[in-house]
Amino acid sequence: MNSEIIHVKSVADYHRLAGLESPRHPLVSISYHKDTRATMDFEGKRFAFGFYYISYKNAKYDMRYGRNSYDFDDGTLMFMSPGQIIMPGNSSHDEDDGGWSLAFHPDLIRKSPLGKKIHDYSFFSYDVHEALHISETEVKLLTGLAEKIDMEYRQNIDQHTQNLIVSNIELLLDYCNRYYDRQFYTRTNLNKDYVTRFEQLLQDYYTSGQLAEKGIPTVNYFGEQLNMSGHYLSDMLKKETGKSLKKYINDFLINNAKTMLLGSASPVSQIAYSLGFEYPQHFSKLFKQKTGMSPVEYRSLN
Repeated sequence: MNSEIIHVKSVADYHRLAGLESPRHPLVSISYHKDTRATMDFEGKRFAFGFYYISYKNAKYDMRYGRNSYDFDDGTLMFMSPGQIIMPGNSSHDEDDGGWSLAFHPDLIRKSPLGKKIHDYSFFSYDVHEALHISETEVKLLTGLAEKIDMEYRQNIDQHTQNLIVSNIELLLDYCNRYYDRQFYTRTNLNKDYVTRFEQLLQDYYTSGQLAEKGIPTVNYFGEQLNMSGHYLSDMLKKETGKSLKKYINDFLINNAKTMLLGSASPVSQIAYSLGFEYPQHFSKLFKQKTGMSPVEYRSLN
């Protein structure tokens, strides 16, 4: 595989790459897969877009997107954020799959309410195999919103154009948020297995002494162990347990710290280092946030 990353900085660059006519708006475009050049060669190449990208595919039999028996099979949406690497094969489209793609530059939404909340849509950081699988009714609704964006996109630009386009993008993303919540819900039996595996990984990391040796594990570490992105794992845990992955780890550390404080005479600094904290004061700060008292106060009162 070619290690070079091809940076596609603008919407216009994307249109040239896909063999499309020049975009009608410099910061946003809707394109249809039937119009993209069928001879695009992505093999052995990697791409990084400088904009947000949403792609809908009628991809019933494509296993790259992680569909399983719990999911709808009427369509698939995948999401990419600026700077995210697109691996070979992930960007190509079937010549006429009925799909569409929406590309919008961060500058389009920078001054809007959507610009302030865009990072709340964590699915932009999911991997391709964590795509959203939607029903026929959901396909119609989302495609209808894409068509409204396209209608505004193809009209002459006026003072209302950008606001209407951004409002419809925000509505589309809000529906995708709902549908991802529904997908987590319908996968709950499968997800409970992942929660159990995560809990075992965390316990094993602790009992094997890796906390002291390697430090507190990252979100991405556990994602890699379970073959999913850290963001997806964190969102799944929050849906199943009410805790994000970071909060889950912090609670685990504090619970073990309580046991160590009451079960030994070890200095607080030694306990902090054994739990993976590089600086004891960071441990003491977290402990006080979680319990309302310092480690020393906790030990003396109990």
